[in-house]
Amino acid sequence: MDWIQITNQPDFAAFAVQCGVPRIMVDLERMGKLERQGGLGTFISDHLPSDVGAVRAAAPRAHLIVRINPWHAQSPDEVEQVLRQGADSLMLPMFEQPRALRACAEAIHGRARLIALLETRGALHSLPSWADQPGLDEIYVGLNDLHRQLGCRFMFEPLADGTVERVARAAHERDLRFGFGGIARLDEGLLPGRVVLAEHIRLGSQSVILSRTFNREMFEDPDSDWRSMYREQLRRLGHCEAVLAARSAEEVQSDHLLACDLIRKAAATLATART
Repeated sequence: MDWIQITNQPDFAAFAVQCGVPRIMVDLERMGKLERQGGLGTFISDHLPSDVGAVRAAAPRAHLIVRINPWHAQSPDEVEQVLRQGADSLMLPMFEQPRALRACAEAIHGRARLIALLETRGALHSLPSWADQPGLDEIYVGLNDLHRQLGCRFMFEPLADGTVERVARAAHERDLRFGFGGIARLDEGLLPGRVVLAEHIRLGSQSVILSRTFNREMFEDPDSDWRSMYREQLRRLGHCEAVLAARSAEEVQSDHLLACDLIRKAAATLATART
C-alpha cells in the first residue's frame, strides 16, 4: 500500500518520504471546490503552481502527484507548467465524460502518468467508455464528492453498496492501479482507520490519502514532538496492514460485514442529526 501525503511544504514532504511515505501530492484544484465543499469542514487547498517545483526539489525520491483543476480552456497550459516542474503523475478531478480525460491524456502525451479521479455520477456511469483510455495509469475514487452526487448521507456509503468494488474490478481487469478515499488514524473517525484499511486490502487497493489527522499536531502545536507522533502513526498503520494482509478469507468477509454495518449505522446517525 502506497500512502499519499498531501502537502505543499517542502520540509514536511521530505520528512514524510523519510518516514516511508512514497507518494506526495500537491493539490492545485481550486475551481468550483469552494462552491461544492465550502462550509462542510473539508480541506480547501491553498497550494500554488510554484509549490510543485519546491516540493520536487525537496523530495526528489518521492512519486510526485499533482491534482490539477477540472478540465477547462487553460488546462493545457496548466499541464505544461506542472510537467516542467517535475510531476510524475497528474490527477484529473471532476470529469463527467471521456472527452475530458482524453484531452488530458493527449496534453500529457506520455510525459507523466495520468490518474483519473472518479468523483462524479457521470464518470461512474461512463466508466466502461473511458477506463481503456490510452495513457491512463490509475483510477482513484474520490468519496468526498462522489457520495454527495449519489445522494448518500455518509462518505463511505459507496463502499458498502458495492460502488467502489465495481470500480476496483474495472481497474483490475485493465491492470490499472486503484485507490480510494482517505484514511484516518487507526482508532479514529466515524469509520475507524483500521476498518477502512481492511477494505482497501480486500479490494486490492494500492494507495490511499492520509487524512489531516496524521499530522494534526504539526498545526495544533508546532512546538510539540509532532515528528515522532507522525512516524509512530505510520509505523502502526504499516503493522496493521501486514496483519490484515494475513487474514483468512473468512476473516476478510467478516471484516467486510462489520464495515458495512458500521457504515449503515453512521449514515443513520448523520441522517438523524440533519433532521
